[in-house]
Amino acid sequence: MAYEYLSVERNGPITILRLSNPPDHTMINAQVEELHQAFDEAESEPDSRIVILTGGSPDIFIKHYEVADILKLAAVVKDLPPTPQDSDDVELHRINQFCLRMEASRLITIAAINGSAGGGGCELAMGCDFRLMKEGGYHFGLFEILAGIIPGAGGTQRFVRLLGTAKALDLILHGTLLSPQEALDLGLVHRVFPASSYEIDVLQFAETLLKRSPIALAAAKRSIHTGSDLWLEQGLKVEQAAFIDCIKSPEAITAMQAYLDGNFESAKGAYPDEPLPIK
Repeated sequence: MAYEYLSVERNGPITILRLSNPPDHTMINAQVEELHQAFDEAESEPDSRIVILTGGSPDIFIKHYEVADILKLAAVVKDLPPTPQDSDDVELHRINQFCLRMEASRLITIAAINGSAGGGGCELAMGCDFRLMKEGGYHFGLFEILAGIIPGAGGTQRFVRLLGTAKALDLILHGTLLSPQEALDLGLVHRVFPASSYEIDVLQFAETLLKRSPIALAAAKRSIHTGSDLWLEQGLKVEQAAFIDCIKSPEAITAMQAYLDGNFESAKGAYPDEPLPIK
């Protein structure tokens, strides 16, 4: 399928979605719909395992959500009565729906943040399983407060889950933009790679994940995302159910039996020789 605001590259089990909306490279509603469609395609491919989201511009991941689209939404809702914050009638915006479906998917998602990612761009990246940022004079953060609004695509929720209430309040209420190293030091991104080798490093990161068992990856991802919002005992039950799904898989049984037989190397095809180093 042809897309207007993104390009799709298939590299075996890896799908790369390059986001493009020149000249400003903001995110618009139509682009979000294309993301849903492209993700549908990736999920429908049985051998698909990883989706990488990256910017079509060499220095911008997503600048921010398009203000004109937000103003259109403001015009629609301006005369509506206040909605209770805990109401079940609140319908999530399509960008929120997309981030939630990425979290729930069996596919591993990687935000290859090849440039600046502010506002909605930062929130889109936060919805991915991994965030890999390019070294350089780029920014990452939520600055919506400077325009008299707040993050509306999960920023307040995902920042507080990663950083705690105090730090999330500090960053969001000040509209702070972070350098790649600052984002890494806080734990908002997983790696910062040199600009000279960035695309190679991102692919190597993805290829290392491909060496893990796909059943185990999906089970671990499900357990982490689901269990993090539950009481410990409930989370343990989620983990145990995922654990049982793993141990009964043929590849896990083969690998464990090979280990007991002292012949683990013969069943090691889905696993790397050593863990991925943390940089």
